[in-house]
Amino acid sequence: MSDAILKALDSVEAKLAAMSIKADGEAKTVGQISADTKTALDAIGTQQRELADRLNSLEQKATAQPEQKGVSSWGEQFIKSANYGAFAGGNLNKLRVEVKNTLVGSDTNVAPQRNAGIVGGAFLPFAMEALLPSTTTSSNAIEFTKEASFTNSAAEAAEGAQKAESALTWSLVNMPVSTVAHWIKISKQLAADAPALAAYVNTRMRYGVNQKVDTQLVVGDGAAPNISGTYDTGNFTAHGYSNAAIAAISTTFKKLVLIRKVIADLYAAGYPADAIVLNPADWATIEIELFTTAAGQTLYSVNDAGQARLFGLPVIQAIGMAADTFQVGRFSEAYMIYNREGVVVEMSDSDGDNFQKNLITLRAERRLALATEKPAAVRGGDLTPA
Repeated sequence: MSDAILKALDSVEAKLAAMSIKADGEAKTVGQISADTKTALDAIGTQQRELADRLNSLEQKATAQPEQKGVSSWGEQFIKSANYGAFAGGNLNKLRVEVKNTLVGSDTNVAPQRNAGIVGGAFLPFAMEALLPSTTTSSNAIEFTKEASFTNSAAEAAEGAQKAESALTWSLVNMPVSTVAHWIKISKQLAADAPALAAYVNTRMRYGVNQKVDTQLVVGDGAAPNISGTYDTGNFTAHGYSNAAIAAISTTFKKLVLIRKVIADLYAAGYPADAIVLNPADWATIEIELFTTAAGQTLYSVNDAGQARLFGLPVIQAIGMAADTFQVGRFSEAYMIYNREGVVVEMSDSDGDNFQKNLITLRAERRLALATEKPAAVRGGDLTPA
């Protein structure tokens, strides 16, 4: 249809061009355009406009969106109702129209919008692992010599006099490598038909292992097969302060006073602190306490490019740290993570009845150990001591 209109339009435009040349000739020769020529030009112009309108109408119909059946606004539902017609015609003195609350059509041909990707769950940062230094090992156990105590008796001595004797004791520690693992089953169809979802499951399994590791790095009690974490007995030094001792210094901001005193004690012992580890709830309490008092606001200067800081030290919010406990110290010297294997994900269809049910077992595991080399470099304990 549009091709025929285009051909007709070309023909009319050719006639219009020829007639325009004739009109120009008449104007030059006799000084005016004849009536017959004017009539012919008007007729050709009218025909041209009609053809152009028809072509434009066809193009608009071709590009128009198909009408969505069953989709009406609340206003359209109201005026199209039978009751409204009767009311407008004067046959009713009261009108009640029920409109649909959901303004969607019932056309089953309308496909839902499918967003790309997968909306993932929560992923916490691995705060403790990021804090502690690490290395690798090819063994199933770590053996190291740990300083137990050092008595510094260095003193001035007169010429020829007996010199002071210091004492240094050691202990040999054997730390087995621990394994952190879990598994899940998925169908073979999922692995084959939805590779993005299968990859997400893989990512989640890796995250689950590392999240547990991050918790164990704090609270692991060392009893097989657990990691011996930073807060395990013997892996740090108790701060030694009582509530009365802190109250004697200040009756306000007691938690801040305690942390600051421990930082000072560590510095005096030769271990300038490089981090403070707190439970997230305790850190929130400290921040709120600082914000809600005039004195606290003068002390509040804790954030540096997104990193929470207190007394100039980064605050590590560790979910593994129990509420109302803390650690402060030189973590970079006190501990070392020994990675035997990173997170390894393996799949098998030979687990149980997997072959019969077209299932695959995914297992993620990691092997590592935490060595505490200098427990004196980290101090901690209760935030509100007895």
